[in-house]
Order: sequence, then structure tokens, then C-alpha cells
Amino acid sequence: MDDSDLVGFIGLGHMGEPIALNLLRSGRRLVVWTRRPERVRELVHLGAEGAADVGEVLARCEVVLLMLSDAAALAEVLGWDGSRFAQRLEGRTLVNLGTVSTTSAEALRQRVRDAGGRYVEAPVSGSRVPAQRGELVVMLAGDGDLDAVERLLAPTSRAVVRCGEVPAATATKLSVNAFLVSLVTALAESVHLAERSGVDLEVFHRVLDSGPMASAVSTMRLAAMLERDYAPQTAIDDVARNCALVLELAAAAGTDAPMARQSHALYTRSSDLGFGADDMAAVVEALRHSS
Repeated sequence: MDDSDLVGFIGLGHMGEPIALNLLRSGRRLVVWTRRPERVRELVHLGAEGAADVGEVLARCEVVLLMLSDAAALAEVLGWDGSRFAQRLEGRTLVNLGTVSTTSAEALRQRVRDAGGRYVEAPVSGSRVPAQRGELVVMLAGDGDLDAVERLLAPTSRAVVRCGEVPAATATKLSVNAFLVSLVTALAESVHLAERSGVDLEVFHRVLDSGPMASAVSTMRLAAMLERDYAPQTAIDDVARNCALVLELAAAAGTDAPMARQSHALYTRSSDLGFGADDMAAVVEALRHSS
């Protein structure tokens, strides 16, 4: 069988796994690798081909998607601190689906270019449920054939939006995250205020869900906060890390992000209380424990 249509996928975690599954369901042939072998076995059972290591993925696939937690994970997995990075990347297109700083995005693009490869950033907006449903929003920027990358990612998303040159997609994603994080933080404050004021929480729930401020995000997180059900969609620790990236972007732009700064403190506090692996709705616990 011709292997020219193989697509590599590195990183099968909380978001990577459902994205990879949607690609498989669309008929894509994937070669997958992650640091947890049992997750590779699960995807192989569903039709993917497993790789022994990152080198095999890059050797077999001209296009490789990455969904890793941060820039440090990218550096470790790709081995960009040594000569093997350049040897692996020549002629390859790397598509980074994860969220890093704009500084890291620019540095990775340059490293990939210097190695003779092409770099595309494609950070996604949405948590695990939209990922499972193929309803993410992909922000796209980079080198090479972006039309082909857009077609590749279509089964994972409700929209693919072109953002310009690297790191414009990353800056767009972080700006969107600033709104999302502030929204959930404000919702947590509202819930806590209602609780402390003796408001009927069923009435409170109904009013918020019936009004013009209701959204998929608010409806899901409001129920989670009131029921104290924090099954992770987007983990507290990931949100705290993203807040730090938003603050870094603001500093580089010569401005401030006061709501992101306050949110960062609350998400960090929630993590310190033991909610780091729980959904971002658990930020309300930072307020509950402060009273």
C-alpha cells in the first residue's frame, strides 16, 4: 500500500486523543505516538498504526500533527536541542495544535525552517467535548500548503480561520483565551456571591440559563459549579498556564491584562487547594475557601 497519504500524530492526551479519533473516522491513515504506550495501543485498536518513537513518525510521514502540553514538551519530544532535530525535519511539515507563547512559536518556526521543514501553527479553541464532537475552532498560520492543512483538519472543527503569519494564530488564540478565562472567573464570582447571599440556587441557575448571557460555556460550567462536579474538560493547571501566556503576550505588547492577572491568581490558588487536574469550573473553590 502507498504510504504517501500517511499523517503523523504525536500526543494523545486529553485533547489529542479525540482529535486523532475524528481524523481516523474521516478516513485518514494515522501513524501515532505518545509517551503513554497504552494510549497508542487504544488508537491502534481503532485503526491507527503505532510508532515505536517520534523518529519513526517523522521518517514515515511528511505531515505530522502535534498536540503537546507546552513548549518544554515540544522540545523534549522533538529533541530540538540536538542534531537529531535537523535530521528529522527536512522536508516535513509540522502542524502544532497546542498552545505556546508567541516567542516559542516564532522560535519553533525558525528551527523547523533552518532544518529544511515547514511549520504551521494551528492552536484550537474548545475543550474536550467540542473536540469529541469535531466542533473545535482552528486558528491557522504558517508555511507551505495551508489549503491542504485546512482540509486535513476539517473533520476536527466547525471552523478553520486563517490568521496570517506565525505567530498570529498563537496571538489570536491567547486573546480568545483571555475572554474565556475571564468569563468563567466572573461566573465563579457570581455563583459564590449567590451562595453567600442566600439566593435560591435553582432560581439563580434558571435565570442565568434563560437570559442573554447564557452560552455553551456558561451553561456547562454553571452546572458544574453548583453540583461541584469537576470532571475535566479543561484542567485548572492548563488554564493557569494559559493565563501566564496571556500575561506574557500583554507584557510584550506593552499593555496590561488585569482580569487575566486576577484569574491567574485564582486558578493558581485552586491548584494549590488540590483541584489542578479538575475542570476550570473548580476555580469557584478558590473563592469558597477564601470566605
